[in-house]
Amino acid sequence: MKKGKHLALTLSAIMLVGALAGCGGNNTNNGGKNEAAGNTPAAATDKPAATDEATEPAEKVELSFWTLGNVNYEDLAKEYTKLHPNITFKVQNTGDQTAHHNNLTTALSAGSGAPDIFHLEIGFMERFLSAQDKFYNLNDLGAKDIQANYLDWKWKQASSLDGSFQLGLPTDIGPTVVYYRTDLAEAAGLPSDPEGFGAAIDTWDKFASVAKAFKEKTGKPFADLTDLVYNALRDQSADEIYFSKADGSFIGDTNPQVRKAYDFTVKGIQEGWISNLMLWSPEWGQGMTEGGFAVVLGPAWMAGNIKSNAPDSSGKWQIAQLPEGAGNWGGSFFTLPKEGKHSKEAYEFIAWLDSKDSQLASFKTKGLMPSIPALYEDPAFVDFKDEFFAGQQTAVEYGKAANRVKPVYYGPLHDQTDTFFKNALKNVLEKKADPNKEWDEAVKQAKTLAERG
Repeated sequence: MKKGKHLALTLSAIMLVGALAGCGGNNTNNGGKNEAAGNTPAAATDKPAATDEATEPAEKVELSFWTLGNVNYEDLAKEYTKLHPNITFKVQNTGDQTAHHNNLTTALSAGSGAPDIFHLEIGFMERFLSAQDKFYNLNDLGAKDIQANYLDWKWKQASSLDGSFQLGLPTDIGPTVVYYRTDLAEAAGLPSDPEGFGAAIDTWDKFASVAKAFKEKTGKPFADLTDLVYNALRDQSADEIYFSKADGSFIGDTNPQVRKAYDFTVKGIQEGWISNLMLWSPEWGQGMTEGGFAVVLGPAWMAGNIKSNAPDSSGKWQIAQLPEGAGNWGGSFFTLPKEGKHSKEAYEFIAWLDSKDSQLASFKTKGLMPSIPALYEDPAFVDFKDEFFAGQQTAVEYGKAANRVKPVYYGPLHDQTDTFFKNALKNVLEKKADPNKEWDEAVKQAKTLAERG
């Protein structure tokens, strides 16, 4: 189909993105080089090795599985149990990614309490790649046999420099888009179709003008919250954000895009077109349901949060492109801590969970953008129309966003450093603090962290 071929060309640029990551990149794993350009994926395998009845253990096995964020992995685990009755799961889901990874760090340090399967966010990859002795090498369990199914750059994010150790199997990537309420756009006299809405906000200056006019006309904030507005501009940085990929030094105070992201978010706060809500709060979800704001700037996987928080708003949302480019927030992996006693069974499950069919199911239900390029030409993926988003072919929009993402380095201290700037914006929002003083304090904290780190 022409449509499928067109999307394949669009999405092929994903393989040129390099080590993308919403909260951290891992360019050090491949020397900072983009090695994905030569990636020629093999046909994705839907049948992981050794999952037939003959390989079932004689006794029942319960696998503990720590998942992160709004995913459908618990539902898929139940499907796996139907196919393999001897395998059951104890799933623990955490919404806070810092707490999620700190919990594993604590367990590994203590030598007890780690799960059989851990869902690892890319922003924390470097922390755990440096502790390879605490994890099973997936290459020893059969990962080499399915490596060619995945985006080459994505696979290498979880590999040792020489490729001999594989920490995790790649799950999703997170190109960033604009989720918007069509009913609120129409009420404010804005175009409600994706191309028209996108054209109305295709520069950040135009976005701010539209946002201010929307607030004046409707009395409602245009954007949902400070963190996501800041992230959207921050991740459009060229090459690096807070840290130099050459020597790891802090550069956030001299990166013009970081300052642009900060000042733009402050402008939104002061002009009243960013709402006074916190990310992941119940009030944020309520705002989605009740139309408390017009847009959410977020990655592909954010679709799952919108659907879960605001099921009654189905059909009122669509997807457009970010102004001036796109970013990539997130992307994760399945890993197996060595504390687990059932590595064979755990690996067979994650290989099934990370197969073409399972990634397609995760995209359809939660918007998780696949890391298996064979799906990019699959009509089941390309032609899928999401009724929640008014029948829009969401894969096409995510593909456009992926095509606009540029490689960026994050570094191992990104998450902690980012918190300093988010807290500064929170103080401006809630305490009416002086933005310049808050900026200076965030920079001071970041420099101290970098010196100690």
